[in-house]
Amino acid sequence: MSSQIGAFTGYRIHRIDGRIEAHFDTLRLEDLSPGEVVIEVSYSSINYKDALAATGAGSILRRFPLVGGIDLAGRVIASSAPAVRTGELVLVQGSGLSETRDGGYARYARVPAETVMPMPAGFDACMAMTVGTAGFAAALAIDHMEHNGQRPESGPIVVTGASGGVGSVAVDLLAARGYQVVAVSSKADAVDYLRDLGASEVVTPSELGAGDQPLQTARWGGAIDNVGGTLLARLLASTRDAGNVASIGMAASPQLSMTVMPFILRGVNLLGISSSGLPQDQRRRLWQRIGADLRPRHLDRILTRTIAFNDLPAAFADYLRAGVRGRTVVRIGD
Repeated sequence: MSSQIGAFTGYRIHRIDGRIEAHFDTLRLEDLSPGEVVIEVSYSSINYKDALAATGAGSILRRFPLVGGIDLAGRVIASSAPAVRTGELVLVQGSGLSETRDGGYARYARVPAETVMPMPAGFDACMAMTVGTAGFAAALAIDHMEHNGQRPESGPIVVTGASGGVGSVAVDLLAARGYQVVAVSSKADAVDYLRDLGASEVVTPSELGAGDQPLQTARWGGAIDNVGGTLLARLLASTRDAGNVASIGMAASPQLSMTVMPFILRGVNLLGISSSGLPQDQRRRLWQRIGADLRPRHLDRILTRTIAFNDLPAAFADYLRAGVRGRTVVRIGD
């Protein structure tokens, strides 16, 4: 069937005279990165990383040109790999998409068989992309934290950047698992949204407390942080003994200035969360959990916007100014 595919549209990122330019191109299958599996893409999504890549605000791509989009979901229409069957509904997330190989912002994708994940139980393509890389990162953080001993009885979990994609899924998943969730957001209009997802308390960053003492009153069982900088340092300084703080983002700053005292006096653990280079067997295991015990309860609320493929270029600016709540999915095909 792949030999019957004619020209199709992809949103491709170029570097021209040192500048990043992204636009819709007419492509053929042979223009795409090599792989054993061809997928007819139904949905993709927008992550902060996608906005950085498409606008040139961040150095994401390692070669040019590439089709953007670090997530995709759709149906296999051709496969030369025995492990991936034609007709399967699948997803691909991370795994070099829109970094070293063509991504999900095209009608068709061609990918290595080992990157293809079966659709989680009970999920369709839109649901999978509502989770996407953002939700996967949230699930990965909880997986790592609980592997490291985190339990609801350890104390409340702080989620910063809580109204964004990672934060929204993190609040939902943590509340479902019995944790008391303190959601941190500077957006007044996000309070009801976060409470609906399960947050027991919604506070502004300033309400978390200030001060630059090496150790502060131990208030939190742990945290999932999307902000970095001073706020991350304060969270670490106020986490209880043996608590886990998962670092996912750096919306405020990549810098971290603090002492080692929380680590050596309280045994606090700082866990780095990176989903892009996760081994495929671990990625597959976690997606299976997302279809089971780590299944989000409120995907219908977390999905706050569905846009047409043609509207994709105009959507990135909101991400760069932190103007997005929940998740945005992109309808690529029918």
